[in-house]
Amino acid sequence: MEDIQEQMEKRYAKHSVLLEKIKEQLPSLESLLEKVSGLSYEDRIYRFYHGSLKVYWLQEHTEEMVKLLRELSPHIDKDDPYKYNPFCEYFKQIYTEGTGWEHKLHHNHKWGMVTRPIVEAFFHARYFIEMAVKYGKELDEAPTCLPSGWAALLEFYKIR
Repeated sequence: MEDIQEQMEKRYAKHSVLLEKIKEQLPSLESLLEKVSGLSYEDRIYRFYHGSLKVYWLQEHTEEMVKLLRELSPHIDKDDPYKYNPFCEYFKQIYTEGTGWEHKLHHNHKWGMVTRPIVEAFFHARYFIEMAVKYGKELDEAPTCLPSGWAALLEFYKIR
């Protein structure tokens, strides 16, 4: 029983580290959220529906958001296997499938299949930035009763 208690305490410590890092980076998070929520966001999503290669530019925003999300990782132990791959498997797959694309003429014949993952990766990264901003503002300490958005961040970093 003590082993389980110890594991729970280590996990909760990472919850606190995550919140602390979010609070430290809150100005950067807010600035980035504003950037990926403005006219560029409106235009790039339109470009998906219009069939314009400008939708590929969403990848730059996704990369920028993922870079900041990686910096927030609560995996601080040098022996922690998640330190360099801090994200859950679902997100890693979405991110991998939605980045690294360069427009090729034959993509136009399978537009949705090629570009939808780009939009999806952007939306998921943006969601986690939004949740970090929201809970960075709302929480004073890591909660034990978890709001859904905070629980999603914990799942994202594999600490739930």
